[in-house]
Amino acid sequence: MEPAMMVLFLVLWLAGWILAARFRRPAINCHAQAGNSLSIIIPARNEAHNLPKLLESITSQQIKPREVLVVDDGSSDGTADVARRFGAGVVNPPPLPDGWRGKTWACHQGAMRASGEQLIFMDADTWFEPGGLGRVLSIEHDGALSVIPYHAVRKSHEDLSMFFNISMIAGTVPKGLVGQFLLVRRNHYQLAGGHESVRGHILENFRMTGKFLTAGVPLLCVTGRGILSFRMYPGGLRELLQGWTKGFAAGVAGTPAGSLILVIAWMSCLMLAPLMLLLTGEWWIWGCACVVCALQVAWVARTIGSFGWALMLFYPLPLMTFFGLFAWSAMRSGRKVTWKGREISAD
Repeated sequence: MEPAMMVLFLVLWLAGWILAARFRRPAINCHAQAGNSLSIIIPARNEAHNLPKLLESITSQQIKPREVLVVDDGSSDGTADVARRFGAGVVNPPPLPDGWRGKTWACHQGAMRASGEQLIFMDADTWFEPGGLGRVLSIEHDGALSVIPYHAVRKSHEDLSMFFNISMIAGTVPKGLVGQFLLVRRNHYQLAGGHESVRGHILENFRMTGKFLTAGVPLLCVTGRGILSFRMYPGGLRELLQGWTKGFAAGVAGTPAGSLILVIAWMSCLMLAPLMLLLTGEWWIWGCACVVCALQVAWVARTIGSFGWALMLFYPLPLMTFFGLFAWSAMRSGRKVTWKGREISAD
């Protein structure tokens, strides 16, 4: 029985490396495109605390965009004042219509106001690394480009997002979209129907993937270490739980079958090692297996974020958080959840 379990473990463990191989660095051209046709659109609701870092990172880039537009989505914290202080244009959209989400409405309004032929949509909690904008504009692609920000972890609770990030990245690289960053030509954006075509969805990136593909627009999704970074739910554990609950189960359900199988196989391996250790007491065999798993988790996690080494060593804790919150998100699907002061239906 035990040799068979060890063979199963090794097979499932290899699935993790197949998965990790997809977290590729982008191919960079020698010369970046000019920024004079580029409009950066930032949907923002109560983001006065995040905008300075993002806007400073844009102004410090060697390549300058044509314009930076902050779409103030009904903020009450001085978001618009912060945007103007850093030289960004402010878009004040009409009240949120029925059937729209706040972010899709803000992106739609920003796109209508933008004058550039290339559009970048980026979340307010992201920022460019030095030279990052030039690297983005140098990435070889023929259609829409999505960049997964590198997760800059600052507080211990943020480490709990580790397996959520891994699973979401697995569902988007290399032919999908993430919600934090999208670069697309205006004609491709309009051809796919823009954000209006996904106006009622929280996870608009998953829905837009299908819209672009149906319109014949190629997609490329790459990891953003050294290009783009962000912090995810820095406000505390409650913010993290609310953030992942609002649509995580629906996001996993939209993951391509092949990627989902790899994720399930790998996470099964990660649980199998400590479980067999507890059941058999074979510390030499299954203890080594646990160490091998921890090293693999550390390698994969450090390619996408600065997650803490201690938590990687005790990876079953964030993994069990992942399983528990996924189950809770699935149960909450279609029900009301609170996010950024609005009550919304979870995808």
